[in-house]
Amino acid sequence: MGKRRTLVIPKNVAEKLGIKEGDKIKITVVEDKLVLQPIRDAVWLSPYGKKVAKVTLEDLEATSIEEQDKYV
Repeated sequence: MGKRRTLVIPKNVAEKLGIKEGDKIKITVVEDKLVLQPIRDAVWLSPYGKKVAKVTLEDLEATSIEEQDKYV
């Protein structure tokens, strides 16, 4: 713990969590423990996040055409 209550995360821990300078972190208190969770953005979630649905290229193209038709 540093001045102004600054917390420094050890390099090996940051690497294990896949976090780097500038990333957002959610900090919660559970009883007498701090829990740090990286807040992932859409760019990270796309290749690495949990997949919750399967979308085919055909589905994506059909939806795209439907949406474009609304503006034409």
